[in-house]
Amino acid sequence: MRWRAALGAILAASAFLVPAATAAQAEQVRTFTVWDWNISGNLINGGSTTNGIVRESVTSILEQDADFASFNEICWGQYKAIQSSLSANGWPASADFSRFAATRDPHPEICAGNETFGQALFSREALGTSRQYELPWDGKAGTRKLLCAPLRDTPAMTFCTVHITTQTLVPPDSPPGAPDAKTQQLNHMLGLLDGFHAAGEAYLIAGDFNAQPDYGRLNGYYSPSANTVNNPNNTGAHRELDDADPAHCPGYGEWTADDPPTTIPPCGGYAKVDMIMARESRIVGSYTADALPIPTTCTGVPQCADHQAIVGTVTLRVP
Repeated sequence: MRWRAALGAILAASAFLVPAATAAQAEQVRTFTVWDWNISGNLINGGSTTNGIVRESVTSILEQDADFASFNEICWGQYKAIQSSLSANGWPASADFSRFAATRDPHPEICAGNETFGQALFSREALGTSRQYELPWDGKAGTRKLLCAPLRDTPAMTFCTVHITTQTLVPPDSPPGAPDAKTQQLNHMLGLLDGFHAAGEAYLIAGDFNAQPDYGRLNGYYSPSANTVNNPNNTGAHRELDDADPAHCPGYGEWTADDPPTTIPPCGGYAKVDMIMARESRIVGSYTADALPIPTTCTGVPQCADHQAIVGTVTLRVP
């Protein structure tokens, strides 16, 4: 009878080993290149699809060999034109590779008249069902959102984009003692990202955070391993893909917005507010990012936008 007991123990042990082995086999190591740009589709480009902003966007995405691309401040017509142009250049032929989130309803003064305005993301692989998360109200017209979509064939890998408000006032409907609108939105979004992680998802997020890396309101995002004299006191779980470049303000990164900053960056110059972030625990090896020069080839304006596009590459463990 002892052999039966021994066999039972072996089978019982095997029952616990199989799921772990299956989980290990299911995990992938994948490298992604992410491209992001706040194109000022309304204020600078007036909703145009023919002045060069669509051409410059698509050209840059293709030149950078991006897997994901995201846009802030984009008009619906620009989104559809970029979608069509990417499809014509080897990206999926159907609309399954792009998603749009409206942050302002159609209005005669937006996007050359009665067009929806918002943010968008694109993927070189087909996407699954997108999710739009409303962020706390900033007291202004419209609704800020976190827009996310998983890969259709790898549903545990999600790409997100966001445009955080510029408002540093406390919204009128806030409870007593509430932080300003920008901090409320960043805190709410961080809770959403932590929820993705708790659910076993891998994710990348790109967009305009409207905060510099060394600001206290981003300490909960950056990992302590990102601490430098240029970006100290971090307590979070993320790395920004440009935070490890020794040549460009280590811990902070390259500037992205060409407006004179209200707070001078730790290394001087213009401010970095556009980010690409990944969960540190999923990063494999090194990662890189760069800010790309603003094109000056769009007709009717000195330059095509008031932000530089950013591009970064990272390898992740994906469930």
